[in-house]
Amino acid sequence: MSCAFSLLESCHLPCSRYLSTTFRFSRGFYQMQRPIKHKTLCLCRNMQTFACELVKASYVPTPQTKPKDQSLAKVETIGAFQKLPMVMPSVDIFQSALRKAKRVLPTKGIANVAKRERNRGAKQLDALMKELAVPLRGYIENFPKRIYLHPYERSLIELTFGAGNYEEVLKKVDALRKKVVSVGKEHASLCAKSLSKKEAEERLTEGLEKLQEIFKCEGQAIDDLLYIAKTLRAMPVVDLEMPTLCLVGAPNVGKSSLVRLLSTGKPEVTDTPGLLKRCDEDRNNLEKLTLAVLSHLPTAILYVHDLSGQCGMSPSDQFMIYKEISERFGNHLWLDVISKCDLLKESPVVFITEDREVDHLELANYQKIGPEGALRVSVKNEDGIDKLKKKVHELLMSQMERIKSKRIQDNIEVLR
Repeated sequence: MSCAFSLLESCHLPCSRYLSTTFRFSRGFYQMQRPIKHKTLCLCRNMQTFACELVKASYVPTPQTKPKDQSLAKVETIGAFQKLPMVMPSVDIFQSALRKAKRVLPTKGIANVAKRERNRGAKQLDALMKELAVPLRGYIENFPKRIYLHPYERSLIELTFGAGNYEEVLKKVDALRKKVVSVGKEHASLCAKSLSKKEAEERLTEGLEKLQEIFKCEGQAIDDLLYIAKTLRAMPVVDLEMPTLCLVGAPNVGKSSLVRLLSTGKPEVTDTPGLLKRCDEDRNNLEKLTLAVLSHLPTAILYVHDLSGQCGMSPSDQFMIYKEISERFGNHLWLDVISKCDLLKESPVVFITEDREVDHLELANYQKIGPEGALRVSVKNEDGIDKLKKKVHELLMSQMERIKSKRIQDNIEVLR
């Protein structure tokens, strides 16, 4: 039996950012909308929705250590990626440093030719070493450690670059910096001890070539850091002070259509291979990202159900996924919506793969009328849309109150 379910869809009002994805197991597709900006719908002040895939999983979020002082409390903010330093390509760093080093002149007043040449060589090697080491040290100091990032940003780093790769790149950059300093000082000292002009010139050439060789062999770490910085800065910024509405449900249940009614976003659709049912360790990054969004961001959930038989997933499969998600994220504010109500029939839709002898009372009721208290809407004839907008407005206002309350509690804990 196919176990597929999808997604979270998003809009951001005003100046909304929209991201939607739809996923299926076995056969199917997913759709993703890249961030765009659009006009504001006067539905709720400062509305934000976010979208990702939901999958049946046993993911357990990593427990976070409670901050013990005011400095550590800063990990609960988002926006560190936009503050990352600009990283230059390794080739540009070396060429710039070399040009500056070669402009260094010997100390004035040295009459002896040999002394003047070894002074010039030692100063140029020392200058090159510093011009290379200083920006690397700046990168190490200004790229944040994961422990000080918001849990959501920590998840993004791990999902984007793999576990431990972010830290590994920073370690390689720091190792390169230390090697440059060591080799630079060593060759500057050798040059300063030269006994003749020729020897000083040779020592200078050797030192320059050695530093260039080191940068050429190990400078890839800088280029890797450049890629990391570009990738992280390009990620959409989530405002923790704004409520987030996640549209959740099976593929093709009408989530994108509802988003278009609740916002002005017009998603692009991209077909890709479907996803297979698998254990947590084998899940891809998009699956894990969904769980990170629900686990770490202040989200309200609008769960969309399709009982018409048009989405390609049986109502019983939708029920199974719905129960799991509602149990795992039951602490979120929640609104159930039954879409395509214009297509609903009096008798429940039963797929050929389903057991027609349904013993489970709750499942039987779900197949007939959906979850208790769910709104029935139709995008085609706009039945129930006005009521849905009103409910979404109320949901987001309640979510905003939760955010304010949490902020007050966090401030009280910091003062303690």
